[in-house]
Amino acid sequence: MIAGSMSSAPVPGTNGAAAPGDDATGLSEPLLAVGGSDGGFHAGALTKVVVATALDGKAKANKGSVKAEAKDGYWVEVPRQLDATAAADLESGGEGGRPLMFQEKKVKASLLYPYRLLILIRIIAIVLFIGWRIKHNNSDVMWFWVTSVVADVWFTFSWLLYQLPKINPIKRVPDLAALQQHYDLPDGSSILPGIDVFVTTADSVDEPVLYTMNCVLSILAVDYPIDRYACYLSDDSGTLIEYEALVETANFAALWVPFCRKHSIEPRAPENYFQREGMIYTGRSPGEFMNDYSHVCMEYEEFKARLAALDGTIRERSDVYNALKATEGDAKATWMANGTEWPGTWVEPAENHVKGHHAGVVQVVLEHPSSSSKSQPEVQVSSVSLLNFDGVDVRLPMLVYMARAKSPDYDHNKKAGNLNAPLRVSALLSNAPFVINFDCDHYINDSKALRAAMCFMLDARDGDNTAFVQFPQRFENVDPTDRYGNHNRVFFDGAMYALNGFQGPSFVGTGCMFRRLALYGIDPPRWRSDDIQVDTVKFGNSVPLLKSVLAALNQDRGIVTPPANLDDSSFLAEMTTVVSASFDIGTDWGRGVGYIYKIATEDMVTGFRIHGQGWHSMYCTMEVDAFRGTAPINLADRLYQIVRWAGGSVEMFFSHNNPLFAGPRLHPMQRTVYLNYNIYPVTSVFILLYALCPVMWLIPEEILIQRPFTRYVIYLIITIALIHIIGLLEIRWAGTNWLDWWRNEQFFTIASLSAYPTVLLHMVVKLLTRGKGIRFKVTSKQTTAEDDDDKYAEMYELRWVPIMIPAAAVLFSNTMAIGVAMGKTVVYGAVWPKEQQKNAALGLLFNLWLMILLQPFALAIIGRRSKNPNILFVLFPVAFVVFALVYIGVHFFVVNFFPSMEI
Repeated sequence: MIAGSMSSAPVPGTNGAAAPGDDATGLSEPLLAVGGSDGGFHAGALTKVVVATALDGKAKANKGSVKAEAKDGYWVEVPRQLDATAAADLESGGEGGRPLMFQEKKVKASLLYPYRLLILIRIIAIVLFIGWRIKHNNSDVMWFWVTSVVADVWFTFSWLLYQLPKINPIKRVPDLAALQQHYDLPDGSSILPGIDVFVTTADSVDEPVLYTMNCVLSILAVDYPIDRYACYLSDDSGTLIEYEALVETANFAALWVPFCRKHSIEPRAPENYFQREGMIYTGRSPGEFMNDYSHVCMEYEEFKARLAALDGTIRERSDVYNALKATEGDAKATWMANGTEWPGTWVEPAENHVKGHHAGVVQVVLEHPSSSSKSQPEVQVSSVSLLNFDGVDVRLPMLVYMARAKSPDYDHNKKAGNLNAPLRVSALLSNAPFVINFDCDHYINDSKALRAAMCFMLDARDGDNTAFVQFPQRFENVDPTDRYGNHNRVFFDGAMYALNGFQGPSFVGTGCMFRRLALYGIDPPRWRSDDIQVDTVKFGNSVPLLKSVLAALNQDRGIVTPPANLDDSSFLAEMTTVVSASFDIGTDWGRGVGYIYKIATEDMVTGFRIHGQGWHSMYCTMEVDAFRGTAPINLADRLYQIVRWAGGSVEMFFSHNNPLFAGPRLHPMQRTVYLNYNIYPVTSVFILLYALCPVMWLIPEEILIQRPFTRYVIYLIITIALIHIIGLLEIRWAGTNWLDWWRNEQFFTIASLSAYPTVLLHMVVKLLTRGKGIRFKVTSKQTTAEDDDDKYAEMYELRWVPIMIPAAAVLFSNTMAIGVAMGKTVVYGAVWPKEQQKNAALGLLFNLWLMILLQPFALAIIGRRSKNPNILFVLFPVAFVVFALVYIGVHFFVVNFFPSMEI
């Protein structure tokens, strides 16, 4: 009954390879393979160390590249080309000459042309199918027939919006060697441009502090010139525990970062590094590694213990200070270690110190490494005398804690506001030309990731017109079967490559590097006018901020430089001003400048605004995942996440950011993509209608949606089968597998029967009542499952939420329908004509298909019993038999006692 795709929506250890610059070629130099027997490491307890020859190590290190080559087997490199001016500059060694720093690949013609042909064939097949239905408008229920034809037309339209942008997929691979050759100087210094790194957190409970600090540690240890980047932690909760945890992190980083540099550690987030097994050591000092490893592991355990004790430490300290300094009746303040009141939220809430109402905070935890000031009273450098760091750069980049001010009188603008605040603070402190944002539950998995993004920003072909570089999102807490489609590889490894062939991928949140000027709403060079207004109406009433914007425009500050006036009280006051609750009011912040406000999906709309100005974007994938994070693995949390994404998408359609009304600089295919983002939840209305069709089995008479029914089902099977044949080819060039494709189909169906109808209902109510948009709910990363020993215990917990009711009703009705069909076969099988038997069998195909699609949902509602998915092979047949027996019993009861009735 469905002529369109059910997947027409985008749901928005040492890695084994020697780091460039490291010597991994000597056959006599040993390589250490380190692993833990219990999946983790404990201080002073190395459970498995294997010394291998370099030849063995190289063989293992090459596994990743062999796998990558197999994945790229359907791609062919596009010859690199420069325009005449750039080529002349490069050849002459002129200042404007830059090399080509990424490889561009396209799908081989032997795969791409059949792929395009199948898309065309399916378009023709659908047109013929809908034409045949209209010509044979014969149905037992005409209103349902009309609705189903409208549904088929909508499915076709939605599928076209999703599929057409995939006709020209492009893959771009960063050339790190070219970047190093051109920007890293022989004396060890670098001329790479500066980067400001933002880490955002909203709640220290739902987003555990340990996750956040591991993210920060991976940033502090990243392979990028230390004086060329700065890290900003933007804490939307304004809690002292986040600040003091950051101070502790700076202390531990003094040991962890040099250790990573000395031994070429990957990944550089300690929690994730110490949990990995079978890692191959590729550093230069294998003889010292075991001693260093043991010491750092022990220090890390102590670091975690200090983080865990912070809450109690802060409470005890505050009790002491309150007893000494507070008078009777005063509110119980929260006190910092230096004996001053914390300006943010307090442990015991009080006026002006409660969540949603507190002052702004900006604290420089680590100053710029070239700063003349050596006083850092909050940071006590860890003792590293036990380790030999001769020849290792032990400096750390600038590290800043900040929390924007909040007031009940102003809208806080959720995550977008929490990103714009560090964008302004960083403009005053470091003003790097590039910024990259991370959710606090993600970390840098490949230390060269920032360099990879820079390959696209600095490339001679179109680097200056590239606004942002988006990386795929990868998760490591998802079960091997990816039950709820968290990896979403059909989107990240399929749709995003496709967008590379036009104006570029959309901005999908964490792990995206921006050009600061693009976030400021400045046009790309090809469209930029000479007269650019930088005034208070657009950027706000801060003179230093306006000066920083002009400096960014003039590219006077291409690197991260230490601010000369950190001790100036007026400068410190200015930093507090730009994070004040009212700073955005009356300016373009959140509309034409920075990350966009008033919508749940600030990422997608921000990317849309930038694309609409004519900027391009790039999609960057690496052999080793650049970043990794955690995902909601419980179905209830996953569905709420989908509600926010889909809700923001629909809100965008009814806002001034509607892609239908975008300017001419937006590529037509890019417009198509954004339109699909906006309207794909509407498909759920028709899917839900079709999914409830099985109740017709409860009606005594045979009811057919379309006659002749057999031909209708055959056409339907052909159009659906073509989707999966196209999917088979897409799997090949995208480098995914059939399970990824199938999970995408399954979860889109589940969302269409739960999250998407909820979104549409909410949007109807909003439009009618002029209410607020989709409410932002922080996805909890805190584990609440009782079984702490099971990594996926959260997935097996049943958390019933109202949005699951439609999907449960569909599952129940389909189960009952199949049981009733079995019962009718027993009762009427001997007397039914063959045509009716055939129609009944064909109808059951749809019921069974829905049951298969809803398999993950069925597992979710049986809770912990779903640890063994095969239990459904028992539960479903039992349920079918039970419903069949009930039908047979009711039938004979009615026949014997109410012979005039028919069931």
